[in-house]
Amino acid sequence: MKKIPMASTQMMRLCLTVFAVAVAPLTSATAQTAPPAISTPPPLSLMPVPGELELSKMLWSTMAAIDHANQSGNYSVLRDLSAPAFQQANDAARLAQFFAGIRASRVDLSSALLIAPTYRAAPSVRVGNVLRLQGIFGLRPTAIMFDLEYQWYNGAWRLYGVAISPTGLLTQIPPSQPVPPTGR
Repeated sequence: MKKIPMASTQMMRLCLTVFAVAVAPLTSATAQTAPPAISTPPPLSLMPVPGELELSKMLWSTMAAIDHANQSGNYSVLRDLSAPAFQQANDAARLAQFFAGIRASRVDLSSALLIAPTYRAAPSVRVGNVLRLQGIFGLRPTAIMFDLEYQWYNGAWRLYGVAISPTGLLTQIPPSQPVPPTGR
């Protein structure tokens, strides 16, 4: 292959154009970058969603606490581990009434500890540092749907709201559609 010579003025224009294109993004990025600010904690409503490991620990811990409370009839530990607003709204007797249906149906919540949840919506933190987790444990023959809320309090996520219901798996996930994988 034969090299085509370029006139020196054309070569100079090409070099200047390449230089201008290469330097332009650097100068515009520098002009738009503000000086580094002092690091401050995020506002309450901008608390980040915990990582998958932390979410799993919270979810499984809650399911185990509810299962133990259902087995023993003692809801005081579940209540004591919760956020202050949850504690004020619910005494142990009220929690026993709330979970009476699950106790009566004899759903084994401990089975949820053996599988990963499938989230119906992405976990999110809303105003007031309340984290919401919605999903299902695809157990057979009875799946467990959950809608849980946790509030950031004293450096930890604490149970703030709970809704758990047994359901038939086929009513939630049609067999013709693949189950979406959970993020890992």
